[in-house]
Amino acid sequence: MTRNGGQLLVACLKALGAKTAYGVPGESYLAVLDALHDTKGALDFVLCRNEGGAGFMAAAHGKLTGEPGICMVTRGPGATNASIGVHTARQDSSPMILFVGQVGTDQRDREAFQEINYRQFHGSVAKWAVEIDQVERIPELVSRAWATALSGRPGPVVVALPEDMLTSLTDVAPCAPVLIPEAAPAPEAITALEHELSNAKKPLIIAGGSGWSDDGARALQSFAEASDIPVLVTFRSQDLIDNLSDVYAGDAGVGMFPQTRQLIVEADLIIAVNIRFGEMVADAWSLLDVPNPAKRIVHAHASDAEIGKIYAAHVPVHSGPNQFSRAVEKLSVNGDWAGWREEARAGYLAYVDAPAQPGSVDMVAVMAHLREVLPDDVIITNGAGNFATWPGRFLRYGPKQRLVAPQSGSMGYGVPAAIAAKVNHRDRLVVCFAGDGDFQMNCQELGSARQANAQPVILIVNNGTYGTIRMHQEKTYPERVSGTEIENPDFAMLARAYGFHGERVETTADFAAAFERACASETGAVLDLNVSAESLSPRQTLSQMRAAGIKVRDGK
Repeated sequence: MTRNGGQLLVACLKALGAKTAYGVPGESYLAVLDALHDTKGALDFVLCRNEGGAGFMAAAHGKLTGEPGICMVTRGPGATNASIGVHTARQDSSPMILFVGQVGTDQRDREAFQEINYRQFHGSVAKWAVEIDQVERIPELVSRAWATALSGRPGPVVVALPEDMLTSLTDVAPCAPVLIPEAAPAPEAITALEHELSNAKKPLIIAGGSGWSDDGARALQSFAEASDIPVLVTFRSQDLIDNLSDVYAGDAGVGMFPQTRQLIVEADLIIAVNIRFGEMVADAWSLLDVPNPAKRIVHAHASDAEIGKIYAAHVPVHSGPNQFSRAVEKLSVNGDWAGWREEARAGYLAYVDAPAQPGSVDMVAVMAHLREVLPDDVIITNGAGNFATWPGRFLRYGPKQRLVAPQSGSMGYGVPAAIAAKVNHRDRLVVCFAGDGDFQMNCQELGSARQANAQPVILIVNNGTYGTIRMHQEKTYPERVSGTEIENPDFAMLARAYGFHGERVETTADFAAAFERACASETGAVLDLNVSAESLSPRQTLSQMRAAGIKVRDGK
């Protein structure tokens, strides 16, 4: 069968198992768009309003499904806009492939219209960046891109597609499906882990990363429960372990609880499962000496490049998370540390609630209501900002619930992520938490949601300020507000313009009924919550932050 490069690319994606692509059209890859005309229902194209939103959707797709999220954009501005999704996928360790239309091969290196060298531009962020110059190599290089995105530590791949290559004809067959084996732990590594546990007094499991199966996560939890070992999860991985389990001790993320920090400090053995020892979990690498921690470290990771990258483990284990968890689930461990685990659990439970918040809408009360009414398979998304503490710390994630949030701390992620979640799970409730500044980074994607019939429920925590920066501003430069106050539009009216149900929630008492109406809406919903800037943080008001900053500034 003779076909052009665009048709062959789409055939390869279908063969590999792709069912959805997110993107913004461009003349540089018209042949691909034409081929997608014939794949509706098998490989659908979700039309986005901005390439940044498309990149976020693809990154979230990879995080949620474990399969590469596919993003398609045009050259130059399209590729640079989408790069925010590439960076997010990298820090989330989420599989993603960004396909970029490129100038023709006969125009390269002349600074042609919208020309960019994609290897140079994305090379430090993507796992691999490649340009396909010959149409016959599409199956080979697309297959490799898929495998690269999924293997080891999953992540993003960038594939440039010259326009003339896409219109060239070939009779080469599409690639076949790709199978990615997961590394398993060597028997001697498990024996060494047993030895470490036999000498431990305060063992601690810290788990995170991507590539987890439901069975793998269950096996790790089973091991922790049978061994009575407390478990922390990494930043924005709260859905990895059932939060109702007595071994769950919280997350080691931004704004780490004092109890959480103390757990890491006091532990004499850390079993690090699939984590990359990033800045958050190690509190800017201050909790453990680099490169040789005083405490014992067992570090299991799917990528050998992550083992020893920052900390030299006493027991390095080259293994994927599921194979490692299945192996340790078989161990019989009896340690005298029940009190240690109970203390860890109590510390977590003490921080699940907070004092009533100042202002018209009290987010503590809102979260208490949501814990009661959210279904056991809800998908939660959020972007970045102080508001993210509410879904991150004040919901308790059960085994079927999911949190899809950016470890890169990227504003604007929540709305596109919620749309991607709804595209993949149309029968599940998807709730997005967004700040007023965060929401306006990608609020235009409400149009994408409407067109794709994938409309989530969005809660805007509207305090009229860039909360995270305002918090640091008041602590460092009190009483000198600069560049952080926001004048907002009528969000409810904006939502209705996009065909969503839209409401302004003025008081705490109004929330329950408004949320019920939002969930009942067949066209999705946006609830604009009237939250005070005073409640920038659950346990410290803006005025208290400012007062503390004034004392430091004035030396009092």
